[in-house]
Amino acid sequence: MLSASRLIKKYSTLTVVNDVSLNVTKGEIVSIIGPSGAGKSTLLHLLGALDKPDSGSVRIDDTDIFQLPAKKQARFRNKHIGFVFQFHHLLPEFSAVENVAIPLWINGKGKKEALHEASEMLKIVGLEQRTENKPSELSGGEQQRVAIARALINKPSIIMADEPTGNLDSANASAIHQLFLELRRNLGQTFIMITHNEALAQMTDRTFTMKDGKIVDEIRNNV
Repeated sequence: MLSASRLIKKYSTLTVVNDVSLNVTKGEIVSIIGPSGAGKSTLLHLLGALDKPDSGSVRIDDTDIFQLPAKKQARFRNKHIGFVFQFHHLLPEFSAVENVAIPLWINGKGKKEALHEASEMLKIVGLEQRTENKPSELSGGEQQRVAIARALINKPSIIMADEPTGNLDSANASAIHQLFLELRRNLGQTFIMITHNEALAQMTDRTFTMKDGKIVDEIRNNV
């Protein structure tokens, strides 16, 4: 599914990601933990082609993404990679179903069909009763479920999640991680997730620990 080889990223004289390689198989959920400043978010941005490494490669579905021209790389990212961040970034003037439909509209899908698909995706994440609510009318956990539905709507090969439960209380955080497990089980979805919560990281298949830009440990969890 994803293979990263010898990734290096520097900002001025500071090496933020230092010779990192990893592989993720289809349907796997992996977590990346480590102290602040370890390079976790920068690594995720490289894996998701939001940033470009100084050297190294990333292959997703057998495509070397950094060998693609800029426009093709953007199209590949939009189609094959979904992103979930700590802050949901929902548009406040749009309903839940409209927020989820936005990536489909960007790709040229008709309004009626896009809204139908978005409604079905909200059903999958357990929000079929909240489709017409604006973000301000939803709880934090519900807002993050909308963001997850939006990330899933283009049926991406992989979801990159950067602290997806960082703003949630422990009950909502656990519920979101359980949702990831359900999506993997029901849709075969693949996830790479950054988290500071080691208990939640243990719910994933494998946990990578980063320190000073390097992966210093890998644990296979009993899930």
